[in-house]
Amino acid sequence: MIDTNRTARIAAFDVDAQKGFTPLCPNELPVPGGHEIVGALNAMARYAALRVASKDAHSPNAIWVVETHAEMLQPTGLPNADLTWVRHCEVGTRGFESLDGLPAAHEYDFMVFKGVEAALHPYGACYHDLADTLSTGVIEHLRAREIDTVLVGGLALEFCVATTARQLRNAGFEVVLYLPATRALDAEQAAGAVLDLQAAGVRVAETEHELARIVRA
Repeated sequence: MIDTNRTARIAAFDVDAQKGFTPLCPNELPVPGGHEIVGALNAMARYAALRVASKDAHSPNAIWVVETHAEMLQPTGLPNADLTWVRHCEVGTRGFESLDGLPAAHEYDFMVFKGVEAALHPYGACYHDLADTLSTGVIEHLRAREIDTVLVGGLALEFCVATTARQLRNAGFEVVLYLPATRALDAEQAAGAVLDLQAAGVRVAETEHELARIVRA
């Protein structure tokens, strides 16, 4: 049984759970198995009183765009879009859409749209810039609701999910990364990202049983 007194101080964060990060949009950034996390995200939300989310909301005029996957991950020299990427999650396209089975944008308690400006490509959902200075407002919203613990899942693990988890931890929240609710572009990089997060104090749950145990502790 879920302790409602405890969940009152817990939020669940769906980070960029969008079709553009799944095999449903193979020309964008298809994270293997990215379309399979909906059930785990919804299960994670049952342990929380508050459900928040972020979505990449990119411009068709984004200046960090390259045409092929082979050209990706090259330095741009831009202050707030450090690497090149193929087009993904442009507003109005299928890739921008949330995964089927998740709440509609207006049904979340708080929604972050990030990377809207052509020269911005943040990874974390808590700040619009790469220096973590221009808040998206989600940290302030969580604090105003007296949240102390945030459960995190979404896409992709080693980029936007890991960065968001680290930003939340740096802001003073207890953070739990729920592995069934996330997938990675690169397994080796993801393993390194998880180790870095654990070193920073982020807890990792590999099963729902483990998530429940951490939440109840």
